[in-house]
Amino acid sequence: MDRVARVSNFENPLIDNRLRYFTYIPVNIAPEISLAAYFVVGAVLVWQIVHYRAQRWLYILPGTAFAEALGYAFRTACVYKTTFGMYVAMMLFLLVPPNALALANYKAVAKIIRSSPAARPRVFWLKPGFVNWFYFASDVFSICMQGAGGGMLTGTTTRDAGRAVVLVGLTVQLFFFACYLATSFYVWWRPEYTVHVSSRFKSHQQAKRRVMLSVTTTTVLLYIRSIYRIAEFGDGYGGKIYSSEWAFYVFDTIVIFLMFIVYIVLFIGHSFPREGKIASMQLSSAENQPVTSEAARI
Repeated sequence: MDRVARVSNFENPLIDNRLRYFTYIPVNIAPEISLAAYFVVGAVLVWQIVHYRAQRWLYILPGTAFAEALGYAFRTACVYKTTFGMYVAMMLFLLVPPNALALANYKAVAKIIRSSPAARPRVFWLKPGFVNWFYFASDVFSICMQGAGGGMLTGTTTRDAGRAVVLVGLTVQLFFFACYLATSFYVWWRPEYTVHVSSRFKSHQQAKRRVMLSVTTTTVLLYIRSIYRIAEFGDGYGGKIYSSEWAFYVFDTIVIFLMFIVYIVLFIGHSFPREGKIASMQLSSAENQPVTSEAARI
């Protein structure tokens, strides 16, 4: 089926809604497996955050996984009967939530910079305040653009405008990903930037390596996913990429799932404990200090 035929399907009232919106009949089983997989990784991340008493902003990670699972729940429903509402919900939950993972990565690097007073950055782009608002604002802007464009894609009269809006959001996001990666590698390379060292690590270097490897690897994976999405929307409705379901599962489903595997295996919550846990660790460390001869005489 060529592009012209696929576009005409959208306007044909007699055509199956699955062909109208997807331009193909979505496969069964794959969305159900994806739903279960994302729910499991979300549950594992919740357990890690609670068990290791990590800071609460890390709930961004399982929250995103559960949002992805919901997106695949809507996709599962669309396999059997596609409605306009279910398709829009599926598009929004599969397109927008992964961008929140970038927020978690931005937050991690910003906290490292803020907790390293010895670094004393001289350039504005390494100051904690700038890192916080600059990357946060860029990601919120990208999320809003992609969400608005994703909703517009479902209308016959707004599809072209929606595609342009999504492309702007994705392109802007790629630029900020590149800036963030440059910042991250600089922070990783400079020894004055340190992270909290839990009992699981032997040194600051080991703890820092784990955090930086996690955030940079997941950002690169998110970069790959964004390139795919740009190619998909650039190709347009009815294009070869949009109409290739295997490409969606390889460059979106699997790539995002690999990000969650990295977050679990290289869990960064050990280096971002809650304040109460830090205090208890410091107290325990003080109690375990050997008694000096001066103290013994007292």
